[in-house]
Amino acid sequence: MRKATDDVPGNELVEAGLADLQRGEMTVEALLVAVGAPRLRALGLPVPETPEVPSQPELDLYHAVGRLHPEDAHSRYNALIRRLVSYERELERRRY
Repeated sequence: MRKATDDVPGNELVEAGLADLQRGEMTVEALLVAVGAPRLRALGLPVPETPEVPSQPELDLYHAVGRLHPEDAHSRYNALIRRLVSYERELERRRY
């Protein structure tokens, strides 16, 4: 079944991150959702609160990206954050 957010840019990252958080897995996608958790919750997404979520998800996300892509961690991290912000803005736009 198709969800209302399926066509929102970044949806695949957020959906994967939500599923990973639900399982307690701290993947790149889960850490990205943890970074955006307050805003995503305010938009009505069910972001789980799990003890595995680090206190500084931004830093952990950067390190996770760096382990996967050491040659361009900074640009990949920034691209992920831009996708998250774009997703959040589109949800806000559709909501109001």
